[in-house]
Amino acid sequence: MSAYWIAHVTIHDMKRYKKYMQLAPAAFQKYGAKFLARGGKALNLEGQEFERHVVIEFVDLATAQACYDSEEYGLARAAREGCADVMISIVEA
Repeated sequence: MSAYWIAHVTIHDMKRYKKYMQLAPAAFQKYGAKFLARGGKALNLEGQEFERHVVIEFVDLATAQACYDSEEYGLARAAREGCADVMISIVEA
């Protein structure tokens, strides 16, 4: 059963965030991630407002979790620390 990362992001320091953008694709490629939505126009109807919204499909929940827990994504998260507000959920289809 497919699983999805749903990420909401507000970037405060694009210069530093670009390092995350360079590192994160290694994890996504390794775990077969498929981007369904990345940025684009969005309407915030309730809750905290974020600038960007990303939906990423994985083959299953275990693979989505393994990607998040991977060394590759850990390096990307460390690069992103302190330069963006991020909320990520993993949802099973």
